[in-house]
Amino acid sequence: MKSKIFFADARVKSYDYKYSLVAKFEQILKIVDFGSFIEKGDYVAIKTHFGSYGAHRIVRPIFLRKVVERVKEVGGMPFVTDTVRIPGLEYLEVANMEGINHLSVGAPVVLADGIFGRDQIKVKAGPILGEIGVASAIYYAPAMIVVSHCKGHIGSGFGGAIKNLAMGCISCKDHQGKAERGRIHFYEGKHLEWVEVRCTRCGQCVRVCPHKALQLVDDSIVIDKSICVKCGRCARVCPAEAMVVPIDEVTFQKGLAESAYAVVSTFEKGRILYINFITEVQPECDCMPMADTPLVQDQGVLVSHDIVAIDQASLDLINGADPLPGSKAADKNVKKGDNILKAVTGKDAQLHIDAAFELGMGNKEYELIPVTEKEVPEEEKKD
Repeated sequence: MKSKIFFADARVKSYDYKYSLVAKFEQILKIVDFGSFIEKGDYVAIKTHFGSYGAHRIVRPIFLRKVVERVKEVGGMPFVTDTVRIPGLEYLEVANMEGINHLSVGAPVVLADGIFGRDQIKVKAGPILGEIGVASAIYYAPAMIVVSHCKGHIGSGFGGAIKNLAMGCISCKDHQGKAERGRIHFYEGKHLEWVEVRCTRCGQCVRVCPHKALQLVDDSIVIDKSICVKCGRCARVCPAEAMVVPIDEVTFQKGLAESAYAVVSTFEKGRILYINFITEVQPECDCMPMADTPLVQDQGVLVSHDIVAIDQASLDLINGADPLPGSKAADKNVKKGDNILKAVTGKDAQLHIDAAFELGMGNKEYELIPVTEKEVPEEEKKD
């Protein structure tokens, strides 16, 4: 049976609030029975991405606030959260800079793995990862709403709900301070390598490292493996490919699915809702210190309880859209109907969606249910 996905189109053709994307999003939230997966008094994690210095295409605070308000309506106690990407307090400052704070979203804004990124509970994952450290505030939350900004990604090719769980719900480090999330990026026991003969000493890798694990000393790149979190940003920005990370795409994508599976396993069935914003679909992750122009025009927002279906639908909508002039997709001469994100990122996102499906996390067949102004309950129209 096909999984149901509510869909609000980003197009607005009338000068009336009720036709806006914000209003259509409110309509979806009213249609979804929040009381079916949130009990009164439940702490509810609203997992999103806080962004980065230089990045600005994250899900806007107004949409997060609408989710917060809906959770409160059914008696839940929401908190907006992410895990440490850069040092914790600095990351909270980034969230505030992006407009995500208690005043704007109407709920506490916290780091799920603590300000030092070490608060975690080990959970069984699968044959590739063995076990993985789920951020404690995610692990203990009875219910969760995963709000994802759809975009490209350095390793997975696509950052949607699966990636939001697999990377964003895992602690930055373990209790000993070693990279935990980075275990998904690198093979166990492997580490970043500097290829001296390729290096031009441009310093981009040093500047992009959020944890200051790289330094240019006496014309050599020195890697402090004790603080490197294995995020791979240095390799992403190196124009000479002098920074090498031991990533095998197939293994990485399957490991990503395993990590997401581990996170989902900490919740009772049906107690996670997924919301994907297919807006400002840039080619890079929101953790990078920049944001390129969108690859395609805004498509809208999807809401579902099925993580596989919602990511499959998001990928299909992106690939079915017209590539925008002046974007990286145009640079690559991508045409409508092509695998846009694969052409731009070099990675096949379908691999981790298929892997999640094989793990039994959801259904790749789906039914899009468009939400329009007509579907607002009559009592809501009278208000």
